[in-house]
Amino acid sequence: MSDDPGTPPEFSEEALEAGRLLFAGEAKFIKGVVDLKGLPASDRTEVCFAGRSNVGKSSLINALTNRAKLARSSAEPGRTRELNYFDIGEGQLFLVDLPGFGYAKVSRSQAEAWTRLTKSYLRGRPTLRRVFLLVDARRGLMDTDDEVMDMMDKSAVTYQIVLTKADKVPKGEVEKMAAKIGEKLKKRGAAHPVVRMTSSEKGFGIPELRAEIAALV
Repeated sequence: MSDDPGTPPEFSEEALEAGRLLFAGEAKFIKGVVDLKGLPASDRTEVCFAGRSNVGKSSLINALTNRAKLARSSAEPGRTRELNYFDIGEGQLFLVDLPGFGYAKVSRSQAEAWTRLTKSYLRGRPTLRRVFLLVDARRGLMDTDDEVMDMMDKSAVTYQIVLTKADKVPKGEVEKMAAKIGEKLKKRGAAHPVVRMTSSEKGFGIPELRAEIAALV
């Protein structure tokens, strides 16, 4: 494995196959949670996807599970307004889609309520193994991403940066961005050092992200 945080390590064929098998099994929506009292039992590993509105969370979930409509994507940013739970691999994993940051067309009080719910979840879920923080490769890290990372560092919640829509940016530029972000992550206590680059549309990086998630189960 490479020690360069901007250069993702190669996975073995066994690891890639484990990722494929995990996401080749049944995947289904379980419930949307609007209050911590509604969380399902902590009886399996959880990973969650976080990121700004319109960063491509729904598209990435659909690409990982190879299902076109498992997670609903919308032209309206901020459509995800609850913690959406998906069961992956027939009880092996919970994948949680968090409300996006930078909400559109909602009241400030509603946005603040979602933010409180998200922060409470991230701080207090014992089976949460990793937060995958999605960042649009066309824009890079933004202030809201830094704020979320600050919060996770303080709460000792392990997180990993995943660049989405990498096909929309020249390969060399995406690789430079990943390396630059990787350098920043060295200074953050809870950050996983490897930055993943993905394209839901082209399938780039999807097998590797599946393997990354499967290794946590």
